Amino acid sequence: MVEQRYGDFVAVRRHEAHPYVAELALDRPKAMNAVSSAMAASLAEACEALAADRDARVVVVTSTHERAFCVGADLKERNSLTDAELVRQRPLARRAYTGVLELPQPTLAAVHGFALGGGYEIALACDLIVADSTALVGLPEVSVGVIPGGGGTQLLPRRVGSARAAELVFSARKVPAVEAREIGMVDFLVEEGADRAEALAMGARMAANSPVGLRNAKRALRLGNGLDLPSGLEIEDAAWRATAFSGDRAEGVAAFNEKRSPNWPGE
Repeated sequence: MVEQRYGDFVAVRRHEAHPYVAELALDRPKAMNAVSSAMAASLAEACEALAADRDARVVVVTSTHERAFCVGADLKERNSLTDAELVRQRPLARRAYTGVLELPQPTLAAVHGFALGGGYEIALACDLIVADSTALVGLPEVSVGVIPGGGGTQLLPRRVGSARAAELVFSARKVPAVEAREIGMVDFLVEEGADRAEALAMGARMAANSPVGLRNAKRALRLGNGLDLPSGLEIEDAAWRATAFSGDRAEGVAAFNEKRSPNWPGE
């Protein structure tokens, strides 16, 4: 395993068994991965590096804490900030959550234990969420006098519908794994302790495919979401054109005809 650190609280790991999958590990275990200003800066920096990494075909967001994915914003730090300091901190927080959301690669979250507030918003920013049976997810921000500010009010309705999202946000309810899977807050439910391994394995299966195709398919899915059908089809057509004349398309067709595994150029 090769590990690149970003500050004290975020690491990007590359595994020999999954060479094209980047593991983005939240690593502030003493605080259950609560997102401080320093951790937000590290997360944003790591995402910027990953977005430019052509060898990272898929990203899997994990946690090094045994009982939590991420408990959300560091409220102890928040409590110490003046209003002026909180205003100055806001762009940094947005940069962290947006960094995950705007990763061009397919991105999976491996969730166990607490994934609350900003922690669940990190997972929501991913394309797919793999949760184990211990997962407890939710957006409880209104219970402490704030609102979801890492994309939750926009991303959760896209998953569960507007009325369900309103109930979850207004009630500040924390949802256990089985119900979370039933209502669409997570996508896959695995046995306790298996979330990371399953997400990495799923990521490896995805990473066997064309990196150009993966990125353009994600772009079409993301940009087309919520548009009327004709507009969405225009987005898809642009993504198709960006892929159809690539080296990956030529290699994919050649490999199919020659009955061999493709050697993707990634361009």
